[in-house]
Amino acid sequence: MVSLRIAFPFADCKSLSRMKRLESINLSGNSFNKSIISCLTALPSLKILDLSYSTSLGTSFPVQGMFTSKGVIFNDLRDLEVLLLRRNGFSGTLPMEAFASFHHLEILDLSENSFVGSIPSTIQGLSSLRVLSFAENSLNGSLSDDGFCESQNLQELDLSNNMLHGSLPQCFDSLTSLKLLDISSNQFSGILPPSLIANLTSLEYIDFSHNIFEGSFSFSYFCNLTKLEVVRFRSDNDRSDNDIFEVETEEPIDWIPMFQLKILELSNCNMKMPKGRIIPGFLLHQHNLRQVDMSHNSLEGQLPNWLIRNNSNLEVLILRDNLFGGMPLHMNANMKWLDVSQNHMIGTIPYDIPKFFPNISILNLSMNALSGVIPSSVGELSKLWVLDLSENALSGEVPKGLFTNTSKLGFLKLSNNKLHGQILAGNLSWSTLQWVYLDSNHFTGQIGIKSKQKFESLTLLDISNNFFTGLIPDWLTNMSSLSELVVRNNSLEGRFPCGAAFFSFLDISQNSFSGPIPSCSNLQYMEHLHLGSNRFTGSIPNFFRNLTNVLTLDIGNNLSGRIPKFLGELSNLRILLLRKNNFNGFIPRQLCQLSNMSFIDLSANSFSGSIPSCLHNITGPSDLVFLKRSKSLYSYDSSYHYESIIWGLRTIFLGGEALGIQDEVQYTTKSLFLRYKGGILDYMTGLDLSNNKLTGEIPEEVGFLTQLRALNLSHNQLIGLIPVSFSNLAKIESLDLSSNGLTNTIPSELIKLTSLSIFNVSHNSLSGRLPEMKSQFGTFTEESYEGNPLLCGPPLEKKCTTNPQVTNPSAEEDHEKWYDIDMTYFYGSSSSTCFVFLLGFVAILYTNPRWRRRWLDWVEDCIYTCYYFLYDLVWKPSMIFCS
Repeated sequence: MVSLRIAFPFADCKSLSRMKRLESINLSGNSFNKSIISCLTALPSLKILDLSYSTSLGTSFPVQGMFTSKGVIFNDLRDLEVLLLRRNGFSGTLPMEAFASFHHLEILDLSENSFVGSIPSTIQGLSSLRVLSFAENSLNGSLSDDGFCESQNLQELDLSNNMLHGSLPQCFDSLTSLKLLDISSNQFSGILPPSLIANLTSLEYIDFSHNIFEGSFSFSYFCNLTKLEVVRFRSDNDRSDNDIFEVETEEPIDWIPMFQLKILELSNCNMKMPKGRIIPGFLLHQHNLRQVDMSHNSLEGQLPNWLIRNNSNLEVLILRDNLFGGMPLHMNANMKWLDVSQNHMIGTIPYDIPKFFPNISILNLSMNALSGVIPSSVGELSKLWVLDLSENALSGEVPKGLFTNTSKLGFLKLSNNKLHGQILAGNLSWSTLQWVYLDSNHFTGQIGIKSKQKFESLTLLDISNNFFTGLIPDWLTNMSSLSELVVRNNSLEGRFPCGAAFFSFLDISQNSFSGPIPSCSNLQYMEHLHLGSNRFTGSIPNFFRNLTNVLTLDIGNNLSGRIPKFLGELSNLRILLLRKNNFNGFIPRQLCQLSNMSFIDLSANSFSGSIPSCLHNITGPSDLVFLKRSKSLYSYDSSYHYESIIWGLRTIFLGGEALGIQDEVQYTTKSLFLRYKGGILDYMTGLDLSNNKLTGEIPEEVGFLTQLRALNLSHNQLIGLIPVSFSNLAKIESLDLSSNGLTNTIPSELIKLTSLSIFNVSHNSLSGRLPEMKSQFGTFTEESYEGNPLLCGPPLEKKCTTNPQVTNPSAEEDHEKWYDIDMTYFYGSSSSTCFVFLLGFVAILYTNPRWRRRWLDWVEDCIYTCYYFLYDLVWKPSMIFCS
């Protein structure tokens, strides 16, 4: 037997070891134990070994025993030509002598494992190697200077999705047999030398995306690569202007390529077009394009229709985030995906768009300046699956044909327009829709659809920031498919029905829901819960202890009682918003257990007692949970697939719209009530205990909350000193301690807070000299310090003076400890005050006879009273004594 394919599960090792002449075996997708070792070593003729997708292999056998010449598995398999070990669970560093004895190895696939370190030079020097893939590992070394110089037969090299760094070896240009080169999503740097590309005359597929290359790269280096089909340059370009990587497409002028591309991705490449040219000129000579992505390049002008006319097979055209002023309109029956979002397109949506793109599946016109109505002809796009018209100026009602004729529509986004009408009041069927965004429009009416069968596939519904009224129907919260519901900022009322839906995101804030918070039992998957700004009453219900996965908990407004201690058991909690309630009592120390917290807002309640010193245990978020929430909604499976030796038909992936609702919270910082949304929540941290009845001193430990960006302790009854430890708050941007009873000086150490932009200690009893006007303290005005009459120094008008004739040591000590009084100024101001008072009093008596008469009568009464008091006290006793 020459070849053998064994499907999962594999257990019969003894019979396998008898096949001495076996040359090829496929054991992929099995789960192995140690008996497989003896089986493989008994097959001396083996040339092809496929152990892919066997995750138990990496956990059962150490790297050192698997990949060296002394390894028990490969010791007798030195004639191997193909070794496939994709996704085997391997980790650790590959030994430097790995595979040194495998002189006949042609194909080596180690992708989708967890290898770290560098690629051993013994692998880079395998002269027979045709295919090498280390894709999707954690390699973090650099390539040796002579890396792959001996691999003259190398045809496919895939190092994508690692952390490799440094420059590319110069001898890459000697790999003239190379067809596929993918080094995307690494940290390679330096300048791409022209010869490295120009000499790779066999190249068909190249991907340099997401590295940190510098300088410019001329597209004309590809000029003579006659076999080139796929070019992918997607840059991050979030670095300084001096380090931005540029792709030059117009030098030399009017160069003519020898290739015919099928896939072109030049996203975020800082392309600069000469005057009169809108897109790269070499595209004039391309006639077989299937996918084009030139997003994020600031290209400007009216997109020429010849790009579509010359490429009748064009299926994907992505021009997001440019400055194009018009949509390309030319008949193309193959167009499946058109994205011209985030441009400068004005006017109306063309009515005859179905004529130009009859088979369109994904249409994104969002973030432009389109106006007018949504044409009813959009409903004629029978294959439409994704429609995004958000963030325009569209008005009118949504055409009914959009729901009745588009039988495949699954994603509809109409957010941030001026659309109106009672879109949820009719008998429309939304049976295919899964993600629906209707937020920030002028929709009205009630949710009048009576049956959940109309929404049987619905996963997400966002109707926030509209004018909907009435009740939430029971069927809406009983849909098992619905996981994200946002009805924020409408006029909905009544009690909120629990239902049977397993929500992960629920936002019903800023409505008029009333009664106690409903006791729902199916919230174990809840991650984001917003109930604030309603009319709920009562206390925090006990079932909240079941919210073990919750990240955001917003239950502000009319609740009362005390904060339950079990909130400290919600270990995943990142954001706790309890502002504007009637909570009282002490702040429970159990909150200190929430070490990953980003925001705590307990403002505008009636909390008493001291600030818990254990708050320093809250170290801040440890991972990026809000950024990870956005997932890719759709990708495109092109009719074109690059045929790779080990990957087979390699899909060219193009990501689409972000799926899911980004969490959004309101928080007071820098004296403003701001909204924070999405990934910024992973980096913004704040503590707000303002407008309560907190007493005592500010704990020194608060200064150890080094991740804080906003701290508000204002409008309490705090006393004592401003802790010097506040100088440790290196990231603090807003610090508000106003309206308390704080005393003594402002610590001069606070000038080290270089990120501080808002500082407010007004209306306290602080005294002494202000910190020097250095760094951020040079930007603060008198408003930061008003209501503290004993403070002095810039920016206040009151100067701090010294008295050189102090002789009393204790007075000198007091002088050092708090402040000086200008005695000349004091006596002068006191005398002036008395004189002005006396002058005003005499003027009143002089001008008003009635008051003058009453004053004289009062003086006379005082004289008689004093006379008789002295008479009784002195004269009478003396007379009695004398007699």
